[in-house]
Amino acid sequence: MSKRHPRMLTIEELKNQVANGGIDTVIVAFTDMQGRLQGKRLHGQYFVDYVIDHGTEGCNYLLSVDIDMNTVDGYAMSSWEKGYGDMEFDLDLGTIRVLPHLPATVMIQCDLVWLDHKPVLQSPRTILKAQVAKAADAGFIALAGTELEFIIFDTTYEHAWSSGYRDMTPSNQYNVDYSILGTTRVEPLLRDIRNHMYGAGMNVEGAKGECNFGQHEIGFLYDRALVTADNHSVYKTAAKEIASQHGKSITFMAKYNEREGSSCHIHLSLRGDDDSIVFWNPALAEGRGGRSETYDHFIAGILATMRDFTLLFAPNVNSYKRFAAGSFAPTAIAWGNDNRTCSVRLVGRGPGARLEHRLPGGDVNPYLALAAMLAGGLHGIERKLTLEEPLTGNAYTSDKEHVPSTLREARDAFHSSALARELFGDEVVDHYTNMADVELASFDSAVTDWELRRSFERM
Repeated sequence: MSKRHPRMLTIEELKNQVANGGIDTVIVAFTDMQGRLQGKRLHGQYFVDYVIDHGTEGCNYLLSVDIDMNTVDGYAMSSWEKGYGDMEFDLDLGTIRVLPHLPATVMIQCDLVWLDHKPVLQSPRTILKAQVAKAADAGFIALAGTELEFIIFDTTYEHAWSSGYRDMTPSNQYNVDYSILGTTRVEPLLRDIRNHMYGAGMNVEGAKGECNFGQHEIGFLYDRALVTADNHSVYKTAAKEIASQHGKSITFMAKYNEREGSSCHIHLSLRGDDDSIVFWNPALAEGRGGRSETYDHFIAGILATMRDFTLLFAPNVNSYKRFAAGSFAPTAIAWGNDNRTCSVRLVGRGPGARLEHRLPGGDVNPYLALAAMLAGGLHGIERKLTLEEPLTGNAYTSDKEHVPSTLREARDAFHSSALARELFGDEVVDHYTNMADVELASFDSAVTDWELRRSFERM
């Protein structure tokens, strides 16, 4: 298999670097339900001698645990009754990337398959690949970019944990949105992340400050949807590791505090399989060009499925704290031309015509969100759904239907959706419904700081 990017490695190049001592550690990793990279560190020579030809395995509970890695009930694919057997890590040898921030280390991303080599349908990467394949069958290539925001603290992860995440100092003490001075304050960290990710085979655009204290964003050039999701997962993990090396910490929580939340706006467009422009018709508007019928159908499909699919864009209890009027996080299911109050914002013209999905937060699993966007959009094209008129003005005060405001509401919409079951399959819908159930049960049993402050003395 050829490498995706000139700065990545072929399998022969990896073998040579292991032989000459340039590489001694190979990370094999997949992305789990929560969007985390999970896997193993293997000695380079062991990888070359045994794993390339024979593979490696991991326990199937890795797709059936909560955020604390506790085994929980309700998952059909993995349980005590089924004995918690193994899954195979199916190496994608097109993803061999050097990790410059770690000594002599490469990473290879994996699909998950059962021991009979059938795909694990509940794996996020498999879910996205199924929608990418559906797009390909219809003659389309999906291109995407993710804009992932985070907050930097002048506090180590260890100190943050031991202090109960209280009294942490953000790296900026005021709003540094677009501020050059504000980014200069943390440029040693931002520069390391940018350069190390460039060395890992990503096309880095740049960094900018955001609104919350210590909040920043590093942008990457768009790519094919699966490549973007793979890069997103590696970057999110590496950014935390690099921050730790600087004695700092980063959070991608959707809503860290009462100020602005951290978003993950996702840009998406389709091209023909011959790289032709799909979302724009140059013959419209007396030669000035305009949206194609295919583009309109695609947007209509995303809007029609947004409420049912919100769980895949906002997977955690905390995700829904971000949805607030006047917050730049959307609440209404609406689209507009360059309108940041809408959940779907259209930008660009001609080859650059694309939609920006503004619903996901920094905690999103990119594979699931991109799969949901493609499933909805392709549904719109297939059914030739009619696109409503664009919303002008303030979507927050419009009469448009709103997205779910809680995880429980989103869970119920996803679980009961006939369309979700048609487009993703019962195995996927039931699996991620149970993930929401586990998260809700954990939250419902927790006693929060808010309750203690209100109740300890005064009630």
